[in-house]
Amino acid sequence: MNRHFHLHSILMIGLLLAAPPMAAAQQISGIQAAAAIEKTLVDVIARAEKSVVAIARVRKERADQTFDLELRPDPFGRPTIATADPQPTDPDFVPNEYGTGVVIGSRGLILTAYHVLGDDSEHYVRTQDRKIYRARIKAADPRSDLAVLEVDAIDMTPITFGDASKLKKGQIVVTLGNPYAIARDGQVSAGWGIVANLSRKAPPTPDGTDSTGKQTLHHFGTLIQTDAKLNLGTSGGPLLNLKGEMVGLTVALAATTGYETSAGYAIPIDATFRRVIDTLRDGREVEYGLLGIQPANLTARELLAGLHGIRVDRVVPGTPAERYDLRPDDIVTAVDGTPIHEADALVLQVGKLPVEAVARLSVIRDGRSRPISVTLAKYPVRGKKIVTNRPQPWRGVQVDYATALVNVQPQQQSMPAAFDEGVAVIDVVEGSAAWDSGLRRGMLISHVNRTSVRTPSQFRDAVAGRFGPVELRTVSDEGNATLTVAAGL
Repeated sequence: MNRHFHLHSILMIGLLLAAPPMAAAQQISGIQAAAAIEKTLVDVIARAEKSVVAIARVRKERADQTFDLELRPDPFGRPTIATADPQPTDPDFVPNEYGTGVVIGSRGLILTAYHVLGDDSEHYVRTQDRKIYRARIKAADPRSDLAVLEVDAIDMTPITFGDASKLKKGQIVVTLGNPYAIARDGQVSAGWGIVANLSRKAPPTPDGTDSTGKQTLHHFGTLIQTDAKLNLGTSGGPLLNLKGEMVGLTVALAATTGYETSAGYAIPIDATFRRVIDTLRDGREVEYGLLGIQPANLTARELLAGLHGIRVDRVVPGTPAERYDLRPDDIVTAVDGTPIHEADALVLQVGKLPVEAVARLSVIRDGRSRPISVTLAKYPVRGKKIVTNRPQPWRGVQVDYATALVNVQPQQQSMPAAFDEGVAVIDVVEGSAAWDSGLRRGMLISHVNRTSVRTPSQFRDAVAGRFGPVELRTVSDEGNATLTVAAGL
């Protein structure tokens, strides 16, 4: 029997049985209560579905590539033969890869899950009113698993955001999505269930670049778990409360090997989510805070003795942790007042904070408690980021936090002490004044003339308003050098 029909039936029967025997009026009120719940679900779906779209991902054409087209019979019932290759804008086109999106801006901004997108692919969006748009990726962030698409539309209806921090286990939630691409006509499919749990961890997915398999913040305990059925293609769709507000973005299925039933997850609409979305909708890069310690869980004996927190196993040279005097064997018990019980919780609480935020740590050292405030650097996000709105380069050079060198030089396994000594050159326009001076990608700039710089904003302030030649002091394993950047582009 269909689980959702079974659940609905139990709910209605329970409401009816709640009335005393032979009390017809109370039995009728039970039916009315069930009908009211049904009407609420219908209204929630009707209000929200115009803000949900179907997404088709089409890999750029290869010589051996084939596409499916849903053929209809001719007037005599015989199969027809396609006269041309199917196009993604054809209503009968059946995509091999698909997902869901949510409208967040009336002028064509659509939110979806990062993993719905793909390299060397085109993306098409179909709306409830059956319009088809080719979409552009405005920005995408692998660490939040969120991305924003843009289409040429001016009259779309944005979804209403709710507050996931108010969710409780057992609350009824509604899902809208594009399971198995059956909503490719723009008419999204609905499901419902309850909030099964909160603050869940996505299952690790190790690969060649990350043996831990914890590439996103959601691997450290952010997710809403729901028993609503989330089939392939529903990623990027909304999780709605009974007010019709979006409280989560569905992102994942987690099935244990050998078991058919899987758990459905959604990214919660919280302060971190809103910060990420505000950044992506502007086409900018999402930045996350970096502390610079290797945390370790406490021993079972320490936990049984009533201690909580994490132990600092290692402090990475050149990071904020070293600068603000965190030490090995310190025990961090809270971040900004939030108690810490395991290493993943520390990574999550720090990772939610933006670059240059001040993290207020509660630390136990030598048996005594002390507060330590740390101004965070930039976490080096793994994976491909898509950014369409970057700061303008200065004389052809683009700089970032020194920790960006982890991604600029992926073969580098450890972070050099020089990370605390300047800003990293992440891009140089060939033929520009910066290029002609000898600046190259991967260098560190420690001074502009005689002004020390450690952050991109400090660098931009130091070069602002300078029209003549500017001296830059660089730092490398080979030693320091001074380069002169002439005036010009």
